[in-house]
Amino acid sequence: MTNRPYVTLSCAMSMDGYLDSALPAKLAMSNAADFDRVDQLRAESDAIMVGASTVRRDHPRLLVRSERRRMLRLADGRTFSPIKVTVTASGDLPAACEFFTEGQVQKLVYCPRESAREVEARLGGVATVVAVESCVTMRHVVDSLAERGVERLMVEGGGRLLTQFLVDDLADELNLVVAPFFVGESEAPRFVRSGRFPWTSTRRARLADTCRIDDVVLLRYALSDRFGEPPSPRRQKTERPASSR
Repeated sequence: MTNRPYVTLSCAMSMDGYLDSALPAKLAMSNAADFDRVDQLRAESDAIMVGASTVRRDHPRLLVRSERRRMLRLADGRTFSPIKVTVTASGDLPAACEFFTEGQVQKLVYCPRESAREVEARLGGVATVVAVESCVTMRHVVDSLAERGVERLMVEGGGRLLTQFLVDDLADELNLVVAPFFVGESEAPRFVRSGRFPWTSTRRARLADTCRIDDVVLLRYALSDRFGEPPSPRRQKTERPASSR
């Protein structure tokens, strides 16, 4: 589908490539200034996607935090925060987690057709369950989101989901923040898993920009010819974060 959403992958990792520690408590990889940058990306997006394991482990709210940005979205005729999206094969999603309970915005759960009824029963109406093929691919998801009017999709992890988007060559840009420390735990979740990635030593991804944000660094990679495609005019009004170089 040629009109698929513009896809931005966004994540923060340690110097040794981990997204978190292996402990139950969430390990903050970034800082306040970078969280504000991520909030801006959310405000410019039509949908934000995370994997089911992220929903279970981190209980993300995935809401625009800035009151001003929320008001600007509402003034543009949009919901105060983007649509929330996740995908599951097993249906193991707790309906009481904040992904579903926080924010008066649409929540979409993609799953295989054969498990759709079970997922609907488990969630009890807190989300719209979208049944696709027996094996859900990210191409199915982005095509479906395009049909729902999503123009800009932000993918925030975890590693399995990021790997699927990268391996399927569906990402237009990667925003990768590197934290100034090591995790050093073999059981901790990694940035990506094993896969046949389009970018290799003979086809290198283009580093489009670097930015120091207090004690972290943002690496912005161009992954498609659509890189840098501007938001539609209604999104360009959204408040920009203050410079933190």
